[in-house]
Amino acid sequence: MALEKITNISGKAVYVPGDDIDTDRIIPARFMKCITFDGLGEFAFYDVRKNEDGSDKPHPLNDPRRSDASILLSGSNFGCGSSREHAPQALHKAGFRGIVAESYAEIFFGNSTTLGIPCFSASPEIIREIAAAIEADPDAVVELDVENTTIRCGDKTYPGELRESARGALLSGKWDPIAELLEGVDQVEETARKLGYVG
Repeated sequence: MALEKITNISGKAVYVPGDDIDTDRIIPARFMKCITFDGLGEFAFYDVRKNEDGSDKPHPLNDPRRSDASILLSGSNFGCGSSREHAPQALHKAGFRGIVAESYAEIFFGNSTTLGIPCFSASPEIIREIAAAIEADPDAVVELDVENTTIRCGDKTYPGELRESARGALLSGKWDPIAELLEGVDQVEETARKLGYVG
C-alpha cells in the first residue's frame, strides 16, 4: 500500500499575511465536533473570513481570484497554539497542498507532513516577493520542488528550506505512519500470534 511519492507541488497561491497564526484561527474549535474531517474545508479561517451573519469579510481567501489556490503563503510561527490536527486537515480539505511560511509550530508541521503537505520555510523577503508576484498576476503558478528544496514563481527560483526528515518521507512515499503500519499488518499479526500472552 505504497503512498504517492511527493516530489513537487504546483498551483496558484494565496498570501495570508501575519505572524503567529494559530490553529484556532485556522479552524475555530466549535467546528471540531465532526466525526470525520471531511467537512472542515469550508470552515478554514472562518472567523476571519465571515461576519456573524455568514456574509464575507474582506480576506484573501474570499478573493475569487484565489478560489482555486493550492499553495498558502504566510508569516512566522504558522500553526502555533493548540496541537489540534484539525488545522492541517481543514487546510487539506480546503484544497491546499503546500505551504510556504517563515517558520512553523512543531506539531502543526508534523501533522501537515503526515497529510503529504510540504511545509517550506523561506525568508520574509522571498515570501513578500512571491506575494507581490501573485498579486500582479493571480494566475501565476508557484512550484515547490521537494527534491531540490526550491520555490519557483514565474521565471524566478528561490531557495527554500524543508526539514530533511520530512523531505525524505515525502520523496519516499513514507509520509503517513498509519499507512506504513497498515502496510505491515501481516507482520504485526504474525508477531501477535507468537506472543503467548496476547489473547
